[in-house]
Amino acid sequence: MMKKVCVIDGQGGGIGSTIIKKLKDVFGEAIEIMALGTNAIATAQMLKAKANRGASGENAIVRMAPEADVILGPLGIVLAHSMMGEVTAAMSEAVTSSPAVKFLLPLTQENVFVVGVCDDPLPHLVEILIEQHLRPLIEKDGHS
Repeated sequence: MMKKVCVIDGQGGGIGSTIIKKLKDVFGEAIEIMALGTNAIATAQMLKAKANRGASGENAIVRMAPEADVILGPLGIVLAHSMMGEVTAAMSEAVTSSPAVKFLLPLTQENVFVVGVCDDPLPHLVEILIEQHLRPLIEKDGHS
């Protein structure tokens, strides 16, 4: 069965778009990529990056997070009221309570610091995310 990978992002969707482009390069159509934006602009940008499907807003995230096999995004997606208030408490609760495996990039504009985490730029973090974490998970289930 094909893995459902939800990429969640807000504001301009730049982080999510970067993740999706790399996912498409590495996995092609071997996984289903769902772009979930906290707003329509973020979703549109992630769809331009070639996500298979996309939806915007609180209800989309609340409904789709439990159906995902994997959730990817910046740390802010689990912090209520982050991304200048775009992440609602219901969104962050849906992500954290989802049974999906979650890989969060330590990027945030909030006053939250994850101690012991490197300050690598986004492209390097996405490379680590895919090669060290996601690829073994996908290949373990025979979907590469």
